Amino acid sequence: MDDRRRAKRIKSVRDLEVYQLSFDTAMEIFEISKGFPKEETYSLIDQIRRSSRSVCSNLAEGWRKRRYKAVFINKLTDAEQEVAETQTWLGFALKCNYIGKNIFNRLDDK
Repeated sequence: MDDRRRAKRIKSVRDLEVYQLSFDTAMEIFEISKGFPKEETYSLIDQIRRSSRSVCSNLAEGWRKRRYKAVFINKLTDAEQEVAETQTWLGFALKCNYIGKNIFNRLDDK
């Protein structure tokens, strides 16, 4: 049996490793941000949660429109932009000492 037949068939966006990783990262950010100061609720906390979750939603939208190359690429580009925004918010969390360098590096690498 060749590699294509042995590979797991992707039936849903949830089967994609990139989706699973982004979903897990968004959930981890959610849990970590629970420990941020309350005065950050309407700025840093909301923003980092929103941008990290948007990575998954853009991947899902792109998956649904994958037949249309330009739209698919656009949604992937949107996902990349949300990743960059999330990384920026992580940088603020690090500078404000809400997270340590190890957590920052781990999340930033994901």
